[in-house]
Order: sequence, then structure tokens, then C-alpha cells
Amino acid sequence: MNSRKDQLAAFNRLLNIMDDLREKCPWDKKQTLESLRHLTIEETYELADAILDNDLPEIKKELGDVLLHIVFYAKIGSEKNAFDIADVANSICDKLIDRHPHIYGDVNVDNENDVKRNWEYLKLKEGKKSVLEGVPKSLPAVIKANRIQDKVAGVGFDWEKPEQVWEKVQEELNELNEEIKKRNQQNIEKEFGDVLFSMINYARFIGVNPENALEKTNKKFISRFQFLEEAAKKEGKKLSEMSLIEMDVYWEKSKEFFK
Repeated sequence: MNSRKDQLAAFNRLLNIMDDLREKCPWDKKQTLESLRHLTIEETYELADAILDNDLPEIKKELGDVLLHIVFYAKIGSEKNAFDIADVANSICDKLIDRHPHIYGDVNVDNENDVKRNWEYLKLKEGKKSVLEGVPKSLPAVIKANRIQDKVAGVGFDWEKPEQVWEKVQEELNELNEEIKKRNQQNIEKEFGDVLFSMINYARFIGVNPENALEKTNKKFISRFQFLEEAAKKEGKKLSEMSLIEMDVYWEKSKEFFK
């Protein structure tokens, strides 16, 4: 691994390159905070994909892309005389020190839950009116639900045991089934949302990240279905012309390769 001196030199190299690009490259000169936004989101998702695939070389590459965006935003901020990369770094350093009084102060904690509770308390002390203010509105629904539940749990609003949460899941499923019988589409949607919310909560209690779990299932399904498509193609068949029974033969075979 690189020494701290080499790490700082590499970061300085990136800053110098960013200066050059902003001055000399027509595309880079044209970019704004707003124009970079959707690209940053895309890069973040690419990093998330690499993490789920446990592809360390790809994670390194995608982290570089995300770091470039941070440096890019800071460069634009400096041009506006609003902030620069030092302000960005010092801001997060100050926050981390303030939010970790059990390391940089005289607060005692016994476990992770104490740290989370103290974190939320400090944020309220800083002027936030709700512990949920820090949940971005534009987060995907599954991630947002998980963050909401995690944050309210941080101030003690939580179930005590996984069994209680599972009972809630069963209760919500029963309510959904009742609305399905009544064929009230508006209530069906509402109850289906409650089922998902309670399942996401249960995932937290059994140590599962629901977003990661669902995405891994998505990837597995895609791999199995593409195997099915390729196997059918080799046999000179079209899926649209095959029966479910025929397709199921290939589907079961795919499970040997994609578990």
C-alpha cells in the first residue's frame, strides 16, 4: 500500500489535472454543478454495482470516478468563491470530530447503538427539527424506507425483538389479502406498501440490507433468464413460441450455474 506521502501526492496530482482540464478542455470548461449532477448519480450506481459484484479492481476504478466528481464540484465552487477542496475536507473533518465525542471528547459509549443515538441527538442539537430531516427526498423507495427505520430506531422508536416485527409482517399481509378480496385498488396499493415497509424493517432486524438483497436477486434472475434465452437459441427455438413447461426445463438447468 502507498505511504501517506504518496497518497497526498496522488491527490495533489488529481487537483493539478483538474485545474488543467478546467482551463483547457472545452467539455470540462462547460460543465456546471447542475450538468454534473446526473453523471454523479450514474457513477455512484456504477460503484454500487461493483461493490455488489465484489469486484475490487472495478471498485478502485469507480471510486476514482466518484473522487473526480468531488474534485470537480470543489473546483467549480472555488471559481464561484464559495468553497474549495480544503473547505470540503475541513467541513467533513469538523463534522466527524463533533459527531464523535466518545473519541474526541469525554462522552462514554458502550456499543454501536449508543453511538447512533448520540449521533441523532447531536444533529438535533445542531438545529435539525426532526431526525428524519437527513433522509434525502430523492432516494429510491427501498433505501429511503431502510434509512427512515434506521434513523427512528436511533432515538429508541423501535421493536424489541425480530419476532415482533415478523408478526407485523404477517398482520400487514393479512390486511393486504383482505383488500385484494374487496378489489379496492387504492387500498391494495396502500396495503402492499405497508407489507414492503414491514419487510424492509424485518430485514434490518435479521441483519440484511434490503436494497443489496433485492439487487442480488435481480442480478441472479437476469443471469438465469439470459441463460434460458441462450439455451433456447442454441436449440433453434424462440421463447415466445415455447410453453412454460419447455422453458422451465432450461430455467431449472440455469440454477446449476447461478445460485
